[in-house]
Amino acid sequence: MDLGTSENDSVVTEFVLLGLTETPVLRPVLFVIFLLAYITTVGGNFSILAAIRTEPKLHTPMYFFLGNLSVLDVGCISVTVPAMLKHFLRQDRSIPYRACISQLFFFHLLAGTDCFLLTVMAYDRYLAICQPLTYTTRMGWGIQQVLVGMSYLFSFSNALTHTVALSTLNFCGPNVINHFYCDLPQLFQLSCSSTQLNEHLLFVAAAFMGVAPLVLIAVSYAHVVVAVLRIRSAEGRKKAFSTCGSHLTVVGIFYGTGVFSYMRLGSVEASDKDKGIGILNTVISPMLNPLIYSLRNPDVQGALRQVFLRR
Repeated sequence: MDLGTSENDSVVTEFVLLGLTETPVLRPVLFVIFLLAYITTVGGNFSILAAIRTEPKLHTPMYFFLGNLSVLDVGCISVTVPAMLKHFLRQDRSIPYRACISQLFFFHLLAGTDCFLLTVMAYDRYLAICQPLTYTTRMGWGIQQVLVGMSYLFSFSNALTHTVALSTLNFCGPNVINHFYCDLPQLFQLSCSSTQLNEHLLFVAAAFMGVAPLVLIAVSYAHVVVAVLRIRSAEGRKKAFSTCGSHLTVVGIFYGTGVFSYMRLGSVEASDKDKGIGILNTVISPMLNPLIYSLRNPDVQGALRQVFLRR
């Protein structure tokens, strides 16, 4: 354990991430699996971005938000997986205190922006289906930029608050984190000072960034369902629901894993389960999002074919 005095009165100057396994034989196998997952995620999301940029039919608010979601997915997996890949290849699995705090900040910045952006996308679907006559004016280019900018701003404020509050805690040892990246619940367990304020902040953040967006998404889609059921044409109802199905799938995966990650604060026994949930949240979800949004969308499929054929 590397101990010393730091600027924030913390004794521990580095942490040790146990990662996914301590079995040496499994590390090369896991390295290949997660390297392929990382390449697939980055390639898939950048392909979505290229398709949106090159196909005029995709120059709409919905795909502008989807493009931003792809950027967030690339950022989210890049915050956690490259460090994990490095630890698979090295015996030294330590991470400096400042690097751990930085990883936590960027993870909460990107994941928090995801929360707000998924809410914005639900609002976009509500306007498109329930208010089609005023959609173009109520979702103009300037409004799109403001909505995305506010999503980043709110998430930045939340991530900065947690980071500053965490930096006031003392870590006297042990310094072993039973996870593959630095996150709040695991760091709370290692602190030798009171984490009551931090847990209260996390509870408030969960209400503001988790419950409130989820309620807004549910209300938006409740109006969408009522509006779609009024459509007499079966083909029209199918088309309207298809534009929302992909988004609802992504919302379910994102919020499902998020709830399980933070609902069991202080539970040491849940650490190994948290690793599996962390993989779903930081690896599987960003990797599946391009597939989910393109699988039942002929416009995206056509644009992707054009991107690859041009290459």
